[in-house]
Amino acid sequence: MELELRHLRTIRAIADAGSLTKAATALGLAQPALSAQLKRIERSLGGELFERGRQGVRATALGALVLDRARVVLPAVRELQEEAARFARSGSPAGAERRSLRIGGTHGPLLGGLVDRIASDDPGVAVLTRTSWSEREIAACTAEGGLDYALIGTCGESAPPEPGRLVWTEVARDPVFVMLAAGHPLAARREVGLHELAGESWTDVPGDGCFADCFTAACVRAGFTPASVYETDIASCVHLVQVGRAVGLCRATFPDTPGMVTRPLAGTPLLWRHLLGRHPHASAAVDAARMAGHLGAAHRAAVARSGSYTRWLAARPGPARDPGPAREGGTAREGGTARGRGTARGRGRAAR
Repeated sequence: MELELRHLRTIRAIADAGSLTKAATALGLAQPALSAQLKRIERSLGGELFERGRQGVRATALGALVLDRARVVLPAVRELQEEAARFARSGSPAGAERRSLRIGGTHGPLLGGLVDRIASDDPGVAVLTRTSWSEREIAACTAEGGLDYALIGTCGESAPPEPGRLVWTEVARDPVFVMLAAGHPLAARREVGLHELAGESWTDVPGDGCFADCFTAACVRAGFTPASVYETDIASCVHLVQVGRAVGLCRATFPDTPGMVTRPLAGTPLLWRHLLGRHPHASAAVDAARMAGHLGAAHRAAVARSGSYTRWLAARPGPARDPGPAREGGTAREGGTARGRGTARGRGRAAR
């Protein structure tokens, strides 16, 4: 069975409803019919998309991956249909009526939510997206006018790419957590010291940003050097963690996933900043302040999908409960003060 748009709508409806019963009602289907359809979709994609429980359904790691893509694809298809309909009625390109917004980003939890927010709140804007594992590629394309905005991340105060040509706004910052198999000896702990993971194998995803250098430096401060690292895609990273072959680092917004847990690192040795980059002299269909607002909303939604992050925030008193307010760099050089240059000597970055 080939995956169709209606299947993506079904997956999104189930995730939004939180239960098959509510989703079936929203879709106008009987629950057995919806359950059978979901099983066919899962067979087509090669694994379970939702974990069923007494409290309803919750996306698996594969389900979260598919949902992220669905939240980009479905609004884009809706915009295509609307634009085609306008063209058919008027005989002229919809570009005369709508302005396009070009956003590039590395794979992460915010791009899908950002597209959804823009489609809902700025329906006159046609969003075009581009993703890459290379943060430098996305930043360079933005600096050269190929994109309106770049959505990437850096560790702590490491400088982002293209500091002389782009203005960077910090939208949010998150602690970096560790992913452990549900049966791992440290899984029951409220937090884990990085030094306690010295003998572990690690898994990560490709990337050319600063994360590999920052991770290695944090390990050295903790008294060890990572022994072995499996570099692979997000779904395989999660699988290796679930079966106990490796541990991995992730942003605190990583959604709750069956078969594994995420736990804070004691002392928060690594922070991840979500950054929005733009050319200081370019104009876009959505201005920087509004984009930052959309991203803030997407970030809050991502936080809510992570039980471990929600608990971590609740345990922190006062202003520290805020995972990170947006901060604007007034010039192209104020977006980040470089304690580290963020060169790409090593591998990868935290999963999602």
